[in-house]
Amino acid sequence: MTRYRIVPERSHVWIEARSNVHPIHSDTDGLEGYVELELDADGAVDLAVKPVGRLSLAVSRLSSGSSLEDRELHKRIDSRRYPSIEGVLDVIDRPDDGGSYRVSGDVTFRGVARHHEDHMEIRAVDGQTIRLSGTSRFDIREFGMEPPRMLMFKVEPEVDVRVEILAVGEG
Repeated sequence: MTRYRIVPERSHVWIEARSNVHPIHSDTDGLEGYVELELDADGAVDLAVKPVGRLSLAVSRLSSGSSLEDRELHKRIDSRRYPSIEGVLDVIDRPDDGGSYRVSGDVTFRGVARHHEDHMEIRAVDGQTIRLSGTSRFDIREFGMEPPRMLMFKVEPEVDVRVEILAVGEG
């Protein structure tokens, strides 16, 4: 099995939230971690080999561009107590349509772990590099966080998270 190290400066997370005033966007790099999996000769994931993976994103990297919104977000997340968002991969499976892979594992946010499953594209870029990309929707209330609310400003509880991860084989 090959271990691929996530390249933090080339791996991005986009978070889209909605409010009653305007959309909220966050775009950051800095994902860290690894994925262990095996690719076959065609560059497809060998599903007979159980994958392993971990990723982490420092909460301090989350920014909407508005200092007021960011302060409220970091306060609600309690970023001093919960400084990172963590993910642990436990299954990669190919859905019936033959397109992207179904990926599942645990996501830990604010100290609360939830099992999550969604689709993700996994492609060999070259002999040493893979790209993983996908989008998921999360309800932050499932992680014990109430949506930010300031005066007349109210954020919806569901957020869309898109990732594009570039990882390089080690050894």
